[in-house]
Amino acid sequence: MSLSGDFFLEPDDALGVLSSALDGVPADAGVAQLVHVLDDALRLALDQGRIGGPVAMVGFDTRAVALAVRRALGLSTAWTDHEFALLHPGPMPPAMHTALDQVLTEELDAGRRGPTLRFWEWEEPAVVIGSFQSLRNEVDLEAAERHGVTVVRRISGGGAMFMEAGNCITFSLVVPGSLVDGMSFEDSYAFLNQWVLGALADVGVTATTTGLNDISSAAGKLAGSAQKRLAGGAVLHHVTMAYDIDADKMLEVLRVGREKLSDKGTRSANKRVDPVRSQTHLPREQVIEAFVAHFRSRYRTVDDELRPDELQRARELVATKFTDPAWTARVP
Repeated sequence: MSLSGDFFLEPDDALGVLSSALDGVPADAGVAQLVHVLDDALRLALDQGRIGGPVAMVGFDTRAVALAVRRALGLSTAWTDHEFALLHPGPMPPAMHTALDQVLTEELDAGRRGPTLRFWEWEEPAVVIGSFQSLRNEVDLEAAERHGVTVVRRISGGGAMFMEAGNCITFSLVVPGSLVDGMSFEDSYAFLNQWVLGALADVGVTATTTGLNDISSAAGKLAGSAQKRLAGGAVLHHVTMAYDIDADKMLEVLRVGREKLSDKGTRSANKRVDPVRSQTHLPREQVIEAFVAHFRSRYRTVDDELRPDELQRARELVATKFTDPAWTARVP
């Protein structure tokens, strides 16, 4: 193994220590294992006097070396290594969207589809709860029925999403695990949401990632995101962004919303969730167009359509899973 690159390292002989440390390490060693090997090698060389003083890495560290090794072996990738399919089909029932999340993630996991960005459109109001949430604790089912709100459970974790057609912007991003190789869950949320911050800036909103999985501006929370990772490495990452949320209806339907507001001593949901519409003064369609344009400007993107077999599999999952009360109330 030979290391080289555009970096600053002192003393010079530390480079040989790093290169030698990687000899004999299994080719599938993870980032954490590689970092451990490299750190131990430098520490031992310093203790034994084989290098001429403390090691100074300017602009990089042993984790960056580990990632470079993984990338050289094809186990870690960058955005520029991929071409992304863009899907923006017409309105579908909420259960169809949750089914498509599963299908498209499994298709990538099986090598039958590449990385994909899909925007949702739907007609009826819905609450989409996380895979591990309690239905009764999260949703006031009587209020949901009164407002005609459909409740579905998705395969990813995270919190409940209150969604109305025209009042929010939702998209799913399916990527290979190699794109977030070596990242913690927290790091991967920020990494996969970075382009969203750029897209928001394009429509005049200065936003940052907050907490584990939220996106916020100075005016309040804008969006929440959630993930699911399959055994083969595929990552589902989706975001729901408030465009013009009906906060009063949301608080009637979502129990957790009431609790969060009560805990913070806040009387109005608009104090915590500030819609994109009020900050951009742009139509929803124009905001989505700006998001698509920003994504295209950063990454290789091609327009695509859902394939017949993907739609068929999704319809089967709607019938057998995502509209089945046993799945929706699996955590009662």
